[in-house]
Amino acid sequence: MTTPPNAALPRRWPLPAGGCDCHIHIYDLDRHPLPQASPVSPPRATWSDYLALRARLGLSRCVIVQPMGYGFNNACTLSALRAARGSARAIVSMPAHASDAELARWARAGVVGVRFQMVPGSGSLLSWADLPGVARRIAALDWHINLQLDGRTLPDREALLARLPCRVVIDHVGKFLEPVPTRHRAFASLLRLLDTGKVWVKLSAMYETSHAGAPAYQDVGRLAEALVRHNPERCLWASNWPHPGQFERPDDRGLLALLDAWCPSASVRDQILEGNPAQLYGF
Repeated sequence: MTTPPNAALPRRWPLPAGGCDCHIHIYDLDRHPLPQASPVSPPRATWSDYLALRARLGLSRCVIVQPMGYGFNNACTLSALRAARGSARAIVSMPAHASDAELARWARAGVVGVRFQMVPGSGSLLSWADLPGVARRIAALDWHINLQLDGRTLPDREALLARLPCRVVIDHVGKFLEPVPTRHRAFASLLRLLDTGKVWVKLSAMYETSHAGAPAYQDVGRLAEALVRHNPERCLWASNWPHPGQFERPDDRGLLALLDAWCPSASVRDQILEGNPAQLYGF
């Protein structure tokens, strides 16, 4: 019998009490409409909607990542962060000219990083040239750069990322727009970056780049499993809810269960779900 593409995979181990979903977006479209020029048409996805999902998943913490559609207007993300009452952290979009006072205000609210969306055609708000300056400014706050790029370009960016003064979190299993084999030079570049001790990677959004498809996304899943095997201390898990840009939403419970398949033991899985996020995001 074959598994239906959107079926939830079975769980292997009970979840830890402080499990964290490290990448979600909030689109509270009634209170915070998207700009008319926004290229995306996301589903309604309020903080209350996500809380219901988080309870179903059995997690208790999350990281709210500023959607690109809101540009530099972080009001929706910050509103959800306040509603989370300490159970969330946030990644914002930061104009290069943001004041020190604004950065300090964000830090007090629970902001821990700045988003750089560098995938071609994704509506980047900042450039590669902005990255060193932003990194210098946020290093003193102990924030990190949340980076999304085509992982195939990592060999060209590895030296830059390794010398940044702050930590870096790379989205979506490296987001190789064409899945690569584990022996690929770009994947080797990602492994070396993890070994610096300053770089993390999210095991998330396999569906965005996989050709193999649900429920196991084997082509991207092989990369995720190799990352866990190589350096579990630098891996995070995330749902990428509400899966913007997807015509058919993946099963969130199935995405979480994939982590059980990639990890050799419950202790490694719990480190990725609880220990690593607690250290990185300051829970």
